[in-house]
Amino acid sequence: MAADKPIRVNRIVWALCIAFACTGCVRQHHRPLPDVSNISVPPVKIYRFDQALTALDTTHLQQAVARLYQAYPTFMPVYFAQIMNYGPYSDTNHLLFDELRAMLGSKDIRGLQDTINQHFADLHWLENQLREGFRYLKYYFPSYRIPRVVSFYSGLNNFGAVTVDTVLGIGLDMFLGPQYPFYLQVSDPYPEYMLHQFAPEYIVPDCFKVIEQQMFPPRQEGTLLDMMIQAGKQLYFLDAVLPKAPDSVKIGFSQKQLDWCKQNERMIWQYFIQNNLLYVRDMQQILHYIGPGPSTQGMPKEAPGNIGSWVGWQIVRKYMDDHPEVSLPQLMQMQDAQQLLTEARYRP
Repeated sequence: MAADKPIRVNRIVWALCIAFACTGCVRQHHRPLPDVSNISVPPVKIYRFDQALTALDTTHLQQAVARLYQAYPTFMPVYFAQIMNYGPYSDTNHLLFDELRAMLGSKDIRGLQDTINQHFADLHWLENQLREGFRYLKYYFPSYRIPRVVSFYSGLNNFGAVTVDTVLGIGLDMFLGPQYPFYLQVSDPYPEYMLHQFAPEYIVPDCFKVIEQQMFPPRQEGTLLDMMIQAGKQLYFLDAVLPKAPDSVKIGFSQKQLDWCKQNERMIWQYFIQNNLLYVRDMQQILHYIGPGPSTQGMPKEAPGNIGSWVGWQIVRKYMDDHPEVSLPQLMQMQDAQQLLTEARYRP
């Protein structure tokens, strides 16, 4: 029963916040869109590593894998070693070839590839959306090198998008739609609150999230405020490079959850202040507010998980609205979360 006490206390504080708060205003993001029509970006082609892998000749597997390596020299070793956990690629790694032969002979993997082929027979729409995002990215970061894009599957192991040096990998098996039954039938089933994010419209935002993390590696420790601002900067990065993407898709909320946050923004902020949460350093406590979850402990049941990232996003938006002289590259280089909060004058 002791674990319930903080929840009861938090609910009392939340009730006090409601007593003093009015309905939060919806603040718009006012920066004008840049003209990117003259930004030169070559057409994006998605190379189907998934199909090439499934088509390997298992009777002459070593030779077939060697040819696959020639076609995907950067991505294939990382795929085997880190995504599939088969170990490092070499001609003498017999365990790798045994695992690979078993995988390619599995009816489950064959069925997964068939489903991917049905859902993603044509990827021109995705190539066009990626190209548009790269155009905005090159506007803000002219020296950015457009990656080679490959598709793969991880056997439903939750690799939606990855970066490997100059390669962007897209795990198409993680975007087969929330109704795909095997998300709930794997050995460690995915929670139902996550399933709406396994849809094609999440591919491009997920790709640019991992690109942002590659460009600006996230810090692994700090205060809750540090983590909130870090997440807010990543989401603002998506604002800049994917201006047409819905906010709900950028952060992974349902539209109903997003609307609730907008309507209760002041109460949410008061909750963090009244509970003295901004400067906690305990990562277990921080993860209550940063990262996926069905809801946020201590808040009303309508409050989605990852609500700290949403608040950080609003702080960063407010800062950038008030500081039009600050560019996106300058924002991404800022390290002092307290200074950003102070200068944002965030008072929803």
